[in-house]
Amino acid sequence: MAVLWSNISAVLPLSEVQFPLQFSDKVESSVVALLKQSRQQLYSDTASTSCALNAQIILDISWEKLNTGTWRDVDKEWRRVYSYGCLFKVLALCREDPSLEMIRQAVRTCDMGLLMGANIMDNVLQVLVRILQTEVRKATKEEGQIEHVHVKKIKLEHPNVPAIKKAMSVPRMPCPSLESFKTNYLLPQKPVILEGIIDHWPAINEHPWSIEYLRSVAGCRTVPVEVGSRYTDEEWSQRLLTVNEFINQYISTTDEVKASGYLAQHQLFDQIPELKDDIRVPDYCCLGEGDEDDITINAWFGPAGTVSPLHQDPQQNFLAQVVGSKYIRLYSPEDTEKLYPHPSPLLHNTSQVEVESPDEEQFPEFVKAPYLECVLQPGDVLFIPVQHWHYVRSLELSFSVSFWWS
Repeated sequence: MAVLWSNISAVLPLSEVQFPLQFSDKVESSVVALLKQSRQQLYSDTASTSCALNAQIILDISWEKLNTGTWRDVDKEWRRVYSYGCLFKVLALCREDPSLEMIRQAVRTCDMGLLMGANIMDNVLQVLVRILQTEVRKATKEEGQIEHVHVKKIKLEHPNVPAIKKAMSVPRMPCPSLESFKTNYLLPQKPVILEGIIDHWPAINEHPWSIEYLRSVAGCRTVPVEVGSRYTDEEWSQRLLTVNEFINQYISTTDEVKASGYLAQHQLFDQIPELKDDIRVPDYCCLGEGDEDDITINAWFGPAGTVSPLHQDPQQNFLAQVVGSKYIRLYSPEDTEKLYPHPSPLLHNTSQVEVESPDEEQFPEFVKAPYLECVLQPGDVLFIPVQHWHYVRSLELSFSVSFWWS
């Protein structure tokens, strides 16, 4: 493992003086002192146990700050402190001949920093996690370990595909020109399924995404998983699991699962750039006002039956289907009153109605609202205009990628 520490050291500043630690006065001087102590320990012969203890104190203090009040009110400085705590913990774990389990713990710590912290030192946690992930793959292969060896095969699913009425079906258009798409769909804000525009994605043709591929690229990475049928349910919650744990517990199992799990609306491709290399931003996004960096790319990965309740988003959306199929229904923002949005400010963009089994007594106007519908198949890209209400249900194991743009 000496090679591992050598690779890690190579991405760190050469000396304590060159190691940046600058914070505003919003971070208490006592916390800055702890950070400086961790920095000093890194460039001395301090035992890893002492380094780990100091790093954990920094993490505990900053974690409390991150979980006080609402997330939008958390000062970015405390997210940076948390990232530094993660960095120092990773370095303590890997410094003295770490076991495979310690390296896995270091990967998880990097992911926690990437998920909850802020960018520090030219995204050093992203650089480190790539080094660590390579080591995990190598060690796992050498020891002949396969983390999912005891998992049963995926049950073949036979999706119950709804019959789509022709008059209500979303129109399809094979590879329209930019001008044609802009004139006929973007400007008039009309939904459309674009065909053939992602056939060149590596995720579809070079190495089609599969359970095995996702395990190999991202199996040891920690991600947020939604647990529950839909986010409007009272019992809905979120858990942090590795991708392997998520697959084992909610996808590759024949056991009766009490609640469904969904890796939903997560910026997975920022967290795991290897997966981002498998997709491309649709050319049509260039018709927007911002740069490519302003486009939000989210992953949606889960088993059959996962549901996104009827809701609307504040940006244009391309929903690209990579694996499996989804039933989708769309309503115009002009019919918002018939869709009964939640009165709560937190859920004002979400309908109270269960789309496929509406309570007509409680929501009598809902059945009068016109809609379009479709079944999105692999290779399809659905354009969902800004503020258009949409309901989504996975018909089988599914992986979709959404692109939100202005």
